[in-house]
Amino acid sequence: MSHSKVEITELTEKEQWLEAFPIMNQLRTDLTQKTYLELLKKMRKDGYTLYALYEDDRMVSLAGLSFKVNFYNKRHVFVYDLVTDSAYRSKGYGEKLLNHLHEWAKENGAEYIALESGIQRTDAHRLYEEKFDYDKWCYSFRKKL
Repeated sequence: MSHSKVEITELTEKEQWLEAFPIMNQLRTDLTQKTYLELLKKMRKDGYTLYALYEDDRMVSLAGLSFKVNFYNKRHVFVYDLVTDSAYRSKGYGEKLLNHLHEWAKENGAEYIALESGIQRTDAHRLYEEKFDYDKWCYSFRKKL
């Protein structure tokens, strides 16, 4: 049985972003392709980077992140978006991508990797806490203005 080829790449071209949109849209369901592209351009100016995991040249998972510095996490990577295409979930792709991000963050001098996850996403929380030893250490609040 042949092994599949897994590759993780930064998405820098509009064609790649468009290919990623249907997967991102599974996580960020309120986005249209237009608002996705508009926001992505602004976010990239602010340091946001979008990575994709490909298996045999098929895009399977996405991670969107940026380097941040603050008083409590020092220099850290913040993961804003982490999603695997629904057709490929529970096969370890998200884990592979997260492992890659941990290594990449460490190599680039991050003290922590941090993320937020919707209150209802208990399966994701189990992955972060049990598989990856993340600490659940704060609540995140927001107010619509």
